Amino acid sequence: MIMSKKNKTKIIAICNQKGGVGKTTTAVNLSAFLAASEQPTLVVDMDPQANCTSGLGIEVGSYKNSVYNVIIGKTNINKCILKSKLDFLDVLPASSQLVGAEIELVGMLTRESMLKDQLMDEKVQEKYKYIIIDSPPSLGLLTINVLTAAHSLIIPIQCEYYALEGLSQLLNTIRLVQKKLNKKLSIEGILATMFDSRLNLSKEVVKELKQYFGNKVYKTAIHRNVRLGEAPSYGEPILLYDASSIGAQDYMSLALEILEKNE
Repeated sequence: MIMSKKNKTKIIAICNQKGGVGKTTTAVNLSAFLAASEQPTLVVDMDPQANCTSGLGIEVGSYKNSVYNVIIGKTNINKCILKSKLDFLDVLPASSQLVGAEIELVGMLTRESMLKDQLMDEKVQEKYKYIIIDSPPSLGLLTINVLTAAHSLIIPIQCEYYALEGLSQLLNTIRLVQKKLNKKLSIEGILATMFDSRLNLSKEVVKELKQYFGNKVYKTAIHRNVRLGEAPSYGEPILLYDASSIGAQDYMSLALEILEKNE
């Protein structure tokens, strides 16, 4: 499907250098629901663990080219994109080679914008309405590439003790990128994850997030949900694994919020 020129591609990165906050879960399931809304979507897996790739049903290592080939300038992006189980959803898969990419990028002149340059490819821009990037859980050169390429960020924050720990480091990195590499980078939204309505702690974290980020905090919170945790081991987004689960309802609600905001 080729989009008309007036429909500008929106590049959204899911970003938090802290692991275990629901970053990959959000990349997998948000992209699936955007695709289910017939929005042509590309998922870019920039995490060397490649959990986003496997979570969308693609066996890691079953492909010749990955995002690694793209960011070191070895292979054109269009030769690396794979189809997922869902219509309207394609994947630029990760590989363990990404671990070494940071070292290889250091010597390159345009090392911060290698991903951006490839995502600006005319065919990619014509084909996709949304590009969702799963960032690595670190603040190295791979993440700088993600922040340079993205229009906006979704920051998932778990509703647990020390939820905001390390957030200042991420926000400082965002400010540096805005200053030097990507002036238009903005925060798309703050997403509360692992929410449990029975716990005062969850409500306190959301309250704290709203005090700090105001209306950037999504109305939708992602509840703790066993089915969400099971789905990746079957290589399926929650939409395919259990569409009636609370996890599916939450991510559908999040996708609708994002679509309304970006109409």
